[in-house]
Amino acid sequence: MKAPKRFPTTADWAAAAQLLRRPFPVTAPMVALVSLVPVYVFIPELVRGRALHAPALVLDRLLPLRPGWALVYGSLYLFLILLPVLVVTGAEHTRRTVRAYLLVWLAAYACFFACPTVSPRPAQVPGDGFGAWGLRLLYAADPPLNCFPSLHVAHSFVSALTCLHVHRGLGLAALLCAGLVGASTLFTKQHYVVDVVAGALLAGSAFVVFLRRLPRDEVPEADSRAAPLLALGILGLSSVVLAAFWVFYRSSSTGGT
Repeated sequence: MKAPKRFPTTADWAAAAQLLRRPFPVTAPMVALVSLVPVYVFIPELVRGRALHAPALVLDRLLPLRPGWALVYGSLYLFLILLPVLVVTGAEHTRRTVRAYLLVWLAAYACFFACPTVSPRPAQVPGDGFGAWGLRLLYAADPPLNCFPSLHVAHSFVSALTCLHVHRGLGLAALLCAGLVGASTLFTKQHYVVDVVAGALLAGSAFVVFLRRLPRDEVPEADSRAAPLLALGILGLSSVVLAAFWVFYRSSSTGGT
């Protein structure tokens, strides 16, 4: 029996480069998904004046605010957004993945309208470090609404679950990243525990409906081998983006003194 490869070969790197050069066909469901994203910003205006719910549990009050988790929140969420774009290559797999995303986004929007909630974020973020600066930036960019279910968590878990069909190890690592995204939403006080649980359950439902029965043997072996290398590249890109924010933070802090 042939021993499994432990390190990437020249063929693996060539396969990764080939995937980066492949055409990315744009379909109507993809356009619909991208078109849904800006709606997120306008929902708070549409529910203005309505009663806002705060489904806090005892556990929510026990979890402390940890501004540094904003860095985890931003960097890993970016990683999980980009990961399926590069590693999911099959036409049927892509169609089902897009439909899974559409399901979680549409279901989340319906909940945002039916049961508007407000996040448990504090009035002010304590501290002066990079993490506190990043959390203030996050609060300024994301309104404290659209909480139940957590769309960030749902989207992250769909990304991880669809990558399981490409490479099991990568999919499991992505699931860990999705779990960290969920934890980060709690420690940054972006969401309540029930929001995170609902987001994960929503992603699981989308997986059952669209992705569970997708045959794994339809993924070419070369694509499966190349997937971890592409993931490393995306992690590198996320690190560069995080470093750019750190440089901006340092320059703004120096300029303000």
